Formats: sequence, structure tokens, C-alpha cells
Amino acid sequence: MTTSAALLTDHYELTMVQAARQSGTADRRAVFELFPRRLPGGRRYGVVAGVGRALDAVEDFRFDAASLAVLEGLVDPGMLEWLASYRFSGDIHGYAEGETFFPHSPLLVVEGAFAEAVLLETVLLSIYNHDSAIASAASRMTLAAGARPCIEMGSRRTHEEAAVAAARAAYVAGFEATSNLAARARHGVPSTGTSAHSFTLLHDAEADAFRAQVQTLGVGTTLLVDTYDVTEAVRLAVEVAGTGLGAVRLDSGDLGEVAREVRAQLDSLGATGTRIVVTSDLDEHAIAALAAAPVDAYGVGTQLVTGSGHPTCGFVYKLVAREGDDGRMVSVAKKSTDKRSIGGRKYALRRRSASGVAEAEVVGIGTDPGDDGDDRPLLVPLVRDGEVVGRTTLEQARTRHRTSLAELPRAVTQMSAGEPVIPTVFEGG
Repeated sequence: MTTSAALLTDHYELTMVQAARQSGTADRRAVFELFPRRLPGGRRYGVVAGVGRALDAVEDFRFDAASLAVLEGLVDPGMLEWLASYRFSGDIHGYAEGETFFPHSPLLVVEGAFAEAVLLETVLLSIYNHDSAIASAASRMTLAAGARPCIEMGSRRTHEEAAVAAARAAYVAGFEATSNLAARARHGVPSTGTSAHSFTLLHDAEADAFRAQVQTLGVGTTLLVDTYDVTEAVRLAVEVAGTGLGAVRLDSGDLGEVAREVRAQLDSLGATGTRIVVTSDLDEHAIAALAAAPVDAYGVGTQLVTGSGHPTCGFVYKLVAREGDDGRMVSVAKKSTDKRSIGGRKYALRRRSASGVAEAEVVGIGTDPGDDGDDRPLLVPLVRDGEVVGRTTLEQARTRHRTSLAELPRAVTQMSAGEPVIPTVFEGG
């Protein structure tokens, strides 16, 4: 079984290149753009994630012997020989990981020979559509949570590899930790976890389960208190761990009401510093509804790893310019109903007021839009002459996300459906 990123693509990418080689157009200079035509319904902004994973995929996009063996009989021998030496040698500019985006934001601008650039289409869309959908949902959740931390715990609700990518994307958008150990190993995302209901059910008595967990993990652990009776479990938890118990977790019922009752009980028992963690199918709306409840942290699973109703961002990858017969670049665009694209190589900046508040997403067609002195360029070099130059750390991406979110208008905090918080404006063309 091959593990090369090169086969994470669609069959028609190869047939296009084979036909372009036959027609003599495969080496024409081309500019592709990855962008959203619109935001998912009701969303006010999106978050770019998966940039680091995409750069890894570009580096790993090689047709090794195992990959070529799969393609024998699907493409001609000349095409197989060309694929064997395939290396992307062009340039890629894009929005940095953690950045916010809006309709028609040119998230990636890929420049190179047509044959080289078109082969990257499927894998780039796959990574960006998934990771950005997760990060966009995670950002709304952390906004709703405010200063209260969010923990990603959705591994069991999605494909095993998607779970790792989801944990990474959620961390970019402000989640504090994950339950997924592969995300810790591959990406350095902090991991956390204690016990499930099965651990309590394993023991003859709930107190025995609590005692075993505290003896193993210390009094700072989090005890799950809704396997049987919550009130009795809270009493036992404090009896076993003492008033220094780290936290209790609630996973069912009316979380707001139960949290209030548990907070009062903990305080009456002297466990005033014991935190309350809630889980159970939370999304950004449920988190916002718990804002007034005495909740200290949120564990989010299903809704996060499915994009909270929007599992993809609807990004597309379109040819926007190509070399003409005379050697000059020509703008090209799709004109299909409801799927129109805008031709020309794009540039972008975030137009801001003198006080630093974002006012518009300005997309320049064929030329850089004018910077009035308060604006911020959005495209950064990611790949130059085939070499990755734009890799950043997850901590840098987290910081970038916080900074980008902070400059958006206050309407960004609203969880209700609405239009993008800033318009997209085109200049030039």
C-alpha cells in the first residue's frame, strides 16, 4: 500500500495532464486560486487552517514506485515517466494559518506550469476544506466560551485520520487541549483525559472508582459525577479527594441547572476551588447559553469535528490566468451560472480604520490594492521555486488567529446567523 500524498488526488487530474502534454499546453505558465465563493450559510467569518499540513503534502507529492504501479494502464508510458520525476517547482502565496477569511479571499495563489499546479488541486482542497471548517467552528466556540477553556474530544465521532487533523485545527482556533494522542505526537497539541462512565461501572461502588482515580492521578484530577446520582457523587467526590479536588465533570441533563446545583453543593462542602467541566453534544450556541452558568470549562466532540453543521468550507481551486500563445499572461474565468469565478492573479489586504478595526477585505485583480497606511497585507510566501519557505508553528498560528479576530468589528461575537462582518471589495481588473 502506497503512502505517498501523490495519490490523494482525483483520476481526472492525471488525464488532464496527459491530454495537455499531447496538445503541447502542459508547460504553459498558469495561476490557480483556492478561494470560497461565499461563507457557509449564516457564518460571519471563516478561519484558515491546514496550511502546515498542506505544505507537508506539497513536499511529499512524489510518485514513488508503489504509486506508479497503481497507475499502470491508467495513463500512457510517457505520462508514467513524467510522473516519476514530478516535483512542484513553482511558487505559492497564501493566507497564513490562523488568519480569518471572507467571500472570495484568495487563500492560496499557486503559480507554475499548468501540469505541475493542477495536480495539487485535490489534496489542497481536501486539507483546506476540512481543516478550515473545523477551525471556523472552533473559533465560534472559543468566542462563545470567552475566558473559559475548551477541550477537543471528538475523535470517536469521525474518521481516525480526520480526528487528528480536527484536533490540530481546533488548537489553531483557540482550543486548549485534545483527547487525541496522535495529535499530541504528530503536532504537539497538548492532550488531557481522566475517565469515562465505564470506569465507574467497573467498580463495586462509586467511591471505589473515585478512590482509585485520585490515588493514581492525584487530587487535582477531574471526577465524572453523573453515572448514578449527581448529588451523592459530588458528596463522595469531596469525601474521597478532599476540598482540593480539581474538578467534577457533568455529561448529561440540563447542564446549566445542574451546574448551579453542583456549584452550590461544592461551596457548601468547602470545595470552593473545585471547577465544573461540562460535556454532552455542545456547540457554540449551547456554550453561549451557558455563559451565565457556573461552568469553568467545556469539552466539545461531535459538533466540533463535523464543523458544527458545516463540515466543509466550499473552497474551490480555479485557473484564473494562463500563458497565451504570445507568451503573455491572459486572465481566464469560469462563467457558469452560480459558479462564476473572477479571472486574474489576486492580491489581498485587510482594510482597517485608523484605530485598527477591519473595514473590508480588499482583493486586487492583477495588481496590489492600494494601502492607505492602516491596512494589512494578507498573502505571504509559502513556497518559492518549489521549496517551502512559509512554515510556521502552531503557537504562531494561534497568536495570529487571536490577533486577526481581535481586529474584526464587534458583530463577530454574535452567534446568530448574519452577513459577513466585513464586505469583500475588488480593485483593478
